[in-house]
Amino acid sequence: MIDIIPAIDIIGGKCVRLSKGDYGQQKIYAEKPLDVAKMFEDAGCKRLHLVDLDGAKSNHIVNHLVLEDIAGKTNLIIDFGGGIKSNEDIKIAFDSGASMITGGSIAVNNAEIFSEWIVKYGSDKIILGADTRNGKISTSGWLKDSKIKIIPFIKYYTEKGITQVISTDINVDGMLSGPSLELYQSILQEMPNIYIIASGGVSCMVDIENLQKAHVPAVIVGKAIYENRISLKEIERFNLNN
Repeated sequence: MIDIIPAIDIIGGKCVRLSKGDYGQQKIYAEKPLDVAKMFEDAGCKRLHLVDLDGAKSNHIVNHLVLEDIAGKTNLIIDFGGGIKSNEDIKIAFDSGASMITGGSIAVNNAEIFSEWIVKYGSDKIILGADTRNGKISTSGWLKDSKIKIIPFIKYYTEKGITQVISTDINVDGMLSGPSLELYQSILQEMPNIYIIASGGVSCMVDIENLQKAHVPAVIVGKAIYENRISLKEIERFNLNN
């Protein structure tokens, strides 16, 4: 069984989606993210991937009030990312109701503090964000590319205790062209016990089924829902049958 994790990306307090991480290609889907979160909860989803895109660009949390609103008015397990760069940021995230945080740029730029968070909060609370463009890790809301290769990057942090990894193939994100199956298969081949969360490219339920066949344990779905390529009824049926 694969877990479907719906995504809400926030800019200016509103629910948006980007194409290939391009802030110049954003589309607003809802003025009130809480209403969207409630719809996901009604469809049987237990978890939500909430991303503060303003925070990712600004290098500090911006939309924590949206997190607070959703956490206070739903029972969703929220993993929150975007702009978590300091001890103050992570405290704000957890105080605002995040169940888990995702650290990507911080894991690249300040391995010491990210490793400290794994020890302090536990591997069940800290998710590694391993977002990639052409096999290399990208940071700062995908605005910067590093020279770090994805598999050694993930291996380094599994040795530090990381058990959950969200990996987005930026080249397919928001394009509705299908997920990068080969990427996730290569990661699982090297680290079969990692809870890898696929992200980017999902366009229909068949894509999710193909990820499940590849033994990918979880998938984040965003634009396909907002563009009505996958209905909440389909997600509800999937959740009931699995």
